[in-house]
Amino acid sequence: MDIKEIQSLIKFVAKSGASEVKLEMEDIKITIKTGSDVPETTIIQAAPQMAAAPQMMAQAPVAQPAATPTNEASSTEDDSKYITIKSPIIGTFYRKPSPDKPNFAEVGTEVKVGDTVCIIEAMKLFNEIESEVSGKIVKILVDDSSPVEFDQPLFLVDPS
Repeated sequence: MDIKEIQSLIKFVAKSGASEVKLEMEDIKITIKTGSDVPETTIIQAAPQMAAAPQMMAQAPVAQPAATPTNEASSTEDDSKYITIKSPIIGTFYRKPSPDKPNFAEVGTEVKVGDTVCIIEAMKLFNEIESEVSGKIVKILVDDSSPVEFDQPLFLVDPS
């Protein structure tokens, strides 16, 4: 295969819209990749930025009421006796199995080990998150249909 045949092959692949073509012959291996995967990279990078923005906005109001440090200190002391249920994966947090069903857990709900407390959607898969502790849910830390990160606190549970 000479250089002119390779150049014409490259032009043909570029016009066809294929993102990658591999050609193997007896003594030659050719892989032609077009630049069509560059926009996909841009889209993938845009998604985490979108996920990070709501969290930053959600954290900003928490920082503003710092004018009363005594209230913050007392709430931190109160939260220390609770056990935190954290997100095991990155995804979108849902409090109910479907829009027409009731929430898995509310504030005041008694949960046992193995009870489903929420669903986290990751890559079109819905993962049921089960409680690893028994007790009463005292606080829900994430809004419904919002993005969550790995190890992000979701619920506070009073084990007593």
